[in-house]
Amino acid sequence: MNIIEIKNLTKTYGTARGITDVSFNVEEGEIFGFIGPNGAGKSTTIRTLLSLIYPTSGSAKIFGKDCIEFGPEIKKEIGYLPSEVFYYDNMKVIDLLKYSASFYKKDCSKRIKELADIMDLDLKKKINDLSYGNKKKVGIVQGLLHEPKLIMLDEPTSGLDPLMQQKFFDLLKEENRKGTTILFSSHVLSEVQKMCERVAIIKEGKIINIERISDLKENNFKNFEIETTSKIDKEYFNINGVTNLLVKGNSVSFLFKGNINLILQKLSVIEVVNLWIEEPSLEDVFMHYYEREE
Repeated sequence: MNIIEIKNLTKTYGTARGITDVSFNVEEGEIFGFIGPNGAGKSTTIRTLLSLIYPTSGSAKIFGKDCIEFGPEIKKEIGYLPSEVFYYDNMKVIDLLKYSASFYKKDCSKRIKELADIMDLDLKKKINDLSYGNKKKVGIVQGLLHEPKLIMLDEPTSGLDPLMQQKFFDLLKEENRKGTTILFSSHVLSEVQKMCERVAIIKEGKIINIERISDLKENNFKNFEIETTSKIDKEYFNINGVTNLLVKGNSVSFLFKGNINLILQKLSVIEVVNLWIEEPSLEDVFMHYYEREE
């Protein structure tokens, strides 16, 4: 069963680009990644799903019901964490969360306490006394306090330190084990790889690929940057699997997909001063997809 069904969803802002013909489904009990650089259209898609903005054309359903027609009914079963959180500064955290809970017609006080303990959130503090990271924790608790069937997260980890990010991921996995479906939007590829089963990749308002994370990992790319004692001939690294090749004097950088031993064999016969191998940026991966499409 599909919890989210999006078909040819388009949102235009006059001459400004929004999203164009976005289509994907999220299955029940799935953690689905929605990934792309900032400004790609992730937030526009999510806000349209939440009927915070209306589509220009196309359709979106949640729980099999149209997002616009049944918006208020659907929202009772959705937890949403926006990329930026804004609150009434003079309210205490506990008062804000109780106010949020009042919309769901059920007692959420035990759940609020549980979530605050997990996220190390002081419920007695005033909102304006909180750091950006702690305000994000308030948003996380607010989004989960009513035990929703569907959680939508828009860049959820910004502002959280690495330890708190891991606690948050563990919390999401526990909710997912209970049967909750999660839409996880991010521009950080490693987060999505860690959390999700499938991923939709969006750029410039269009879906350019939908992949299983297992396939994405098998096709994993690595960024190489090499510094040597003497000038490198560009042709030396002109081998299968190398793209985005850039040579500057004694330095060379490229994106590589394939058997890493091919690169190591090349490096074994030259004098290497420095070597960096890292996960590529999303932009690098996107460039590969665009080159393949073209």
